[in-house]
Amino acid sequence: MFLLRLLLKNAFRHRLRALLTMIGLVVAIAAFGLLRTIVDAWYAGVDATSSTRLITRSSISLTFPLPLNYAERIKSVDGVSGISWANWFGGIYITERNFFAQFAVDPPSYLALYPEFILSDQEKQDFFHDRQGCVVGRKLADKFGWKVGDTIAMRGTIYPGTWTFTIRGIYKGKDAKTDAQQMFIHWKLLAETIRARMGGGPQADHVGVYVVGIKNPDDAPLISQRIDALFKNSLAETLTETEKAFQLGFVSMSEAILLAVQAVSFIIILIIMAVMANTMTMTARERLAEYATLKALGFGPNFVVKLLFGESLLIALIGGFIGMAVTFPLARAFVNAAGTLFPIFNVSMLTISLQLGASVVVGTVAAAWPAWKMSRIDIVQGLRHVA
Repeated sequence: MFLLRLLLKNAFRHRLRALLTMIGLVVAIAAFGLLRTIVDAWYAGVDATSSTRLITRSSISLTFPLPLNYAERIKSVDGVSGISWANWFGGIYITERNFFAQFAVDPPSYLALYPEFILSDQEKQDFFHDRQGCVVGRKLADKFGWKVGDTIAMRGTIYPGTWTFTIRGIYKGKDAKTDAQQMFIHWKLLAETIRARMGGGPQADHVGVYVVGIKNPDDAPLISQRIDALFKNSLAETLTETEKAFQLGFVSMSEAILLAVQAVSFIIILIIMAVMANTMTMTARERLAEYATLKALGFGPNFVVKLLFGESLLIALIGGFIGMAVTFPLARAFVNAAGTLFPIFNVSMLTISLQLGASVVVGTVAAAWPAWKMSRIDIVQGLRHVA
């Protein structure tokens, strides 16, 4: 208790200096947490993937569709438990800023493969039987104030024209990792509209990707090879991979940006570490005579080291805890400003742990050099020092 009181008095002896140092720590730790959360948000789609789903797409590019008749052949592959398909719709709701994922799917087979999208039986049946219907995620509905029965209009980009849908269900995610900012419409409506507007053509009988359910996740590589072998040397060869690998393919497109963000987050910690080290060095220099007096009174070098490390860690932890607390409202403000860019944006326990670890490291490293110097001071030389 005595040591704690002494540390508190020493830490706030120069209140302005201590306050400015803590403000710097709060800003650094909060910024570090926000940047780490942004990186986590980019990988959120990867974390939410299932090991029992494969994605089959064109081996050339996602922009090349696959024939609809591939579905039955894929379904016949040994180890496959279910098959569905999806097309990226790419519509705009009011303004381009309202970006969110929209897929044209085969509702019964698609929802069967995604049990993490929770809908009531009535909502499912309403969606299945209404070709003009759609299903949206709870976060998306809350953002735009949608409710079941509302009619929404989308401006097509890939598929031109104005598209009108009636909300037949609002799904909830099974857990926090589930993306609840998506919209699903009927693939058959899309195909029929293409036929009516364009007079048929290959687009009406093609799909963007196939979603393949498998019985045993351990068989994923073998089943992927079997599927791709079916269409080898055809006009539309396929590439089948796990859902996680498919999502990582999107993340890899922005890997350089993510690495830059991660680098900046650690650079911020290094900068505040240098600031903190400078503060502790100034503190130790000003108290040289005090430390020499303590040693003359019989206090060993270890006590001086404890004082410096304790003071540094106290300042770092107070600033760190405030920075951690600030991270949550800062993250909420950021995601509100970003709109629907990040479907999942949560400050994770790992991020909080990293912030706490960074605070401890900053406090420890900042005190290391002055503590070592003060533990070795000569008593006579120290007593001659005038602060």
